[in-house]
Amino acid sequence: MRDASRLRLLLLLLLLLFLLSEAEPEPSGPGSAMLSAGLSVSLLLAASCALWPAAVRAASCEPVRIPLCRSMPWNMTKMPNHLHHSTQDNAVLAIEQFEGLVGTSCSPDLLFFLCAMYAPICTIDFQHEPIKPCKAVCERAKYGCEPVMKRYNHSWPDSLACSELPLYDRGVCISPEAIVKAEGPDPYYQDPSRCNPESSPDFPMDSNNFHCRSPIRDRCKCKTVRMALKTYLKNNYNYVIRARVRDVRNRGLEPTAVVDVKEVLKSSLVNIPRETHTLYYSSSCLCPPLTPGDEYLIMGYENEETSRLLLIDGSIAQKWKDKMGRKVKRWDQILQGRGRPRPNPRPSRH
Repeated sequence: MRDASRLRLLLLLLLLLFLLSEAEPEPSGPGSAMLSAGLSVSLLLAASCALWPAAVRAASCEPVRIPLCRSMPWNMTKMPNHLHHSTQDNAVLAIEQFEGLVGTSCSPDLLFFLCAMYAPICTIDFQHEPIKPCKAVCERAKYGCEPVMKRYNHSWPDSLACSELPLYDRGVCISPEAIVKAEGPDPYYQDPSRCNPESSPDFPMDSNNFHCRSPIRDRCKCKTVRMALKTYLKNNYNYVIRARVRDVRNRGLEPTAVVDVKEVLKSSLVNIPRETHTLYYSSSCLCPPLTPGDEYLIMGYENEETSRLLLIDGSIAQKWKDKMGRKVKRWDQILQGRGRPRPNPRPSRH
């Protein structure tokens, strides 16, 4: 009932603004006309914001459900996160790769930094984009933990590059020292004996996947995204290629698939020649799944800054059939005919 009342009130306000515009005298000049129009629009926007329910305005924030991040000094997050996971379920599987590294206590900033990336803080005042961690937080975490990673032949992943993050005094960002914590132990303290090479003769970390040994992949379940016109129009993919899979690599913190590109059906800002390319997954679950030796139609996104082709949530990989090429070209004509712009790459740190 209250929503209906708000709608009626808004319609009355629109009618009132229309009547006022008809009744007011002719402006004396172009400046007056612009001022009058701007004032009317400002009044309308202000009224609309005031009438819109607070619950709707805050709907983009959701409670943090990622177990590793429940101890953080914030309890609301926003998806997609800075690594393009569209749901927290997908983010959980990706962040748990770092569980072993967190357990080494290599840096007191590591867990805070990871959670700021995978479960970014969300507030009503900053809803348009998730708030990023400050560059200094990333650098401290990297400085403390990359030496541990190198002992297992791994480097700090490009997807968590510090260079792309804002400085504390030059932009909006979040850091541990900026948050007032309640009295008591550090909320993001980790038990050093949990996964610590110093307290255990056998470091309980998988040297191939760099996380504490746990059945993470046993819980992986790829959501099948079927090739259909509706999906194509909705997801607005950056690239569509026909490719044969050479290898799928799930070593380290950046799982990849190496493919030989046979045909480029669609591309955006990243040049895709017909040669061997690396596709970058967003988690160790390797979704969508690819089988070495098979030929696929692959639809995905790109990162112009790093010239990377991405396989993230919503990407499609289906076994190749000859009719697929004509179908995609026809769908792209429909997409362009609807007046939609060429797709812009999702911002990424891959």
